[in-house]
Amino acid sequence: MRAALFQMTSGIDPAANAAAIAKMAARAKSEGADMLLTPEMAGYLDRDRQRAAGTLKTAAEDIVLAAVRDAAAKHGLWIHLGSIPLKDERADGRWANRSFMIDDKGQIRAHYDKIHLFDVDLATGESWRESSVYGPGEQVVAVDTPWARMGFSICYDMRFPDLYRALTNAGATVLLAPAAFTVPTGRAHWHVLLRARAIEAGCFVIATAQVGHHADGRVTYGHSLVIDPWGEVLLDMKEETGLGFANLDLSRIEDVRSRVPAIANRRKISEEVSLT
Repeated sequence: MRAALFQMTSGIDPAANAAAIAKMAARAKSEGADMLLTPEMAGYLDRDRQRAAGTLKTAAEDIVLAAVRDAAAKHGLWIHLGSIPLKDERADGRWANRSFMIDDKGQIRAHYDKIHLFDVDLATGESWRESSVYGPGEQVVAVDTPWARMGFSICYDMRFPDLYRALTNAGATVLLAPAAFTVPTGRAHWHVLLRARAIEAGCFVIATAQVGHHADGRVTYGHSLVIDPWGEVLLDMKEETGLGFANLDLSRIEDVRSRVPAIANRRKISEEVSLT
């Protein structure tokens, strides 16, 4: 499988972001990619909640999702839309941070709402309260593609290995982790967490990231990664925007798992702890 990762600096104009993804879909196909993958918040990245409230749409109305579906069908290319923010039908009025897998006919094969939400105050003075705006997803999701069963996650999810345990128990062999990671946490944890997820599961990890200075004032880490089941980094896009390519030899999964059969050796762990 040949993957094309679009490392973006998404802004506050959904039409411009949609056009950028469509342009990269054409280029990815021309360079032999089977799938294009985008970061979290690919269609709209804005921490001004009042402005966002006037911009966000439902999935049925969202111009980014529609444009990406059209591009997938036009170019005969699978596209993983890392996530877009959407108005949702939640009773509490919170929005959804939703990821989509779109096939080469433009059909939505699966979607996933981010389960773990990032609420933190950083030493830099940055404060993040995702749960005040977004409602958490409730469902673990994997989807079959022509190449592999792929498991969904988004950004902060990568800190919670139980999610990946559930995905690999369900047969996922490629783990998707689109993100918009902050620079301080990115420098400290991005590579080590994603390599750990690949190693412990004997899976490929594809983590497409936002990068650089955004129109809403935030700065993101970049370093979109493709990691093989042994923990080797096949692609690191550093801090450049644009496309990066990686060829995934999926036979590598069986080879690694035969040497370190961690999934086969898993045991169910009781949540009851004996304290002595």
